[in-house]
Amino acid sequence: MQKLNELQPGQQGTIAGVQGDTRFLTRVISIGLTVGSRVEVLRNEKKMPLLLYGRDSVVALNREESDNILVEVRA
Repeated sequence: MQKLNELQPGQQGTIAGVQGDTRFLTRVISIGLTVGSRVEVLRNEKKMPLLLYGRDSVVALNREESDNILVEVRA
């Protein structure tokens, strides 16, 4: 497993876990990033938000938030 912000553009994975306080968990779940959902990293540049595609939506997460999401990388 890797942290979401460690994936490279084009890599895909399945969310395996989400860590954080109740406010963060509620926000992440409300945008559809739940355990078992598949995501693809579109952009991952240092000092920029992480841009990913999941559940037919493009989502931007700041680097701190994406550090709390664990992903199983698909080959």
